[in-house]
Amino acid sequence: MRNLTLLTDFYELTMMYGYFKQKKTDEVVVFDVFFRRNALITYSVSAGLEQVIDYLENINFNDDDIKYLESLNTFDGEFLEFLRNFKFTGQVYAVKEGTVVFPDEPVLIIKSNVLEAQLVETAILNILNHQTLIASKAAKVCYAAGDDAVMEFGLRRAQGPDAGIYGTRASVIGGCGSTSNVLAGQMFGIKLSGTQAHSWIMGFSSELEAFKAYADVYPDATLLLVDTYDTLKSGVPNAIKCFDYLVERGHRPVGIRIDSGDLAYLTKQARKMLDDAGYDYVKICASGDLDDKLIMSLKAQGARIDVWGVGTKLITGGEMPALGGVYKLAAALENGKFIPKIKLSDNSIKTTNPGFKTLYRVYDKDGMAFADLIALREESFDTQKPLTLTHPTERWKSITLEPGEYTLRELSVLIMDKGKRVGKKPTLEEICSYARAERESFWDEYRRIDNPHIYKVDLSDGLYELKDSMIKKIRNTKV
Repeated sequence: MRNLTLLTDFYELTMMYGYFKQKKTDEVVVFDVFFRRNALITYSVSAGLEQVIDYLENINFNDDDIKYLESLNTFDGEFLEFLRNFKFTGQVYAVKEGTVVFPDEPVLIIKSNVLEAQLVETAILNILNHQTLIASKAAKVCYAAGDDAVMEFGLRRAQGPDAGIYGTRASVIGGCGSTSNVLAGQMFGIKLSGTQAHSWIMGFSSELEAFKAYADVYPDATLLLVDTYDTLKSGVPNAIKCFDYLVERGHRPVGIRIDSGDLAYLTKQARKMLDDAGYDYVKICASGDLDDKLIMSLKAQGARIDVWGVGTKLITGGEMPALGGVYKLAAALENGKFIPKIKLSDNSIKTTNPGFKTLYRVYDKDGMAFADLIALREESFDTQKPLTLTHPTERWKSITLEPGEYTLRELSVLIMDKGKRVGKKPTLEEICSYARAERESFWDEYRRIDNPHIYKVDLSDGLYELKDSMIKKIRNTKV
């Protein structure tokens, strides 16, 4: 694990120093991580928690860090000496990686002394914003693809090595089955996929020679790129000849890949040609600036595609370059009691939810996700009693569920205590299995790409009343 301690904004350090000089090293605070609603967000898939835990467990200012900070002539020797023994010692509550989450929901909560909480803001946002963005895009791509396989191969278009490596991991949490990224495959145990580029085909005297040469090297994994010269007049006919060559030698070809052109028309024609030649089992893989909406369109046109290779518009987040997650103070411990904190804004979307909170998911009698409930941590709910869910702002909108009609699951769980991981580290396979179950617990109406039904995210009565009273008090205070 690299030392990411200085992966922070400078003002985090200057605020730390200010708290230190103000003798606030023992002041305990609560910060929430959540993302705000915008037109491009329907639902998101939480990712990046494992890297956050690794980062928090390994925070330390080494000699080079101290020397660099000293050279800035901003911090005194007493503070720099304090940093030499600095560790994260707080608690972290979070939703598990792979959890489907919605705007305004606390996906991660930090409870620690104020210096620790301030330092870690930037790195946590950097990690969670990026990986949740990519996992969410992958979930939408895979939803559009239905039962078809999706390969991620955006490494060359990612914004740098880390974005490529951890973007690949996030894409698998979102539902992709394999990657072209060899380092991510090694690091995380992800299945690798890939065949040849157009340069391989162009490097031989003929397309058929290139195909046979590849087949000689990989006789049981032959998937041929057929659009280098002319997909239907050259590529597919030569692929069929190569497949005949393989079958004569006792091997079974895998498929073809088309990377350009009218993918709906070309794949329908290629499928007919392959079927007529006796290769109805051979798969057709398509690639070329695909995303969820284009995949939906191609499927609606009857494209005969079995495997989708998605790169640029997946690994970069496509039309949404950033998630927009934020890190806001929610409470501070004073005289043994948490005092709620709120940020107000003329833009209501930027007014925060105060207090030390938790997040519940409400399931209907079919076991499907029905609504989420953001509540104060001290509130309790008895599933043997009716549960009334009320709109977070329009309180006249409510619905009451009777006992037996619903179940509750607390999504915010203790992930770290006293600076150390709680419980066993999950494998990526376990995270992906959980993520699949999470997505499948939502009706298609909530997951569809265009115009999804709005999923209910409500505030408990206790949280709403606290927020409302704090807003009124602040607005009525004379300055």
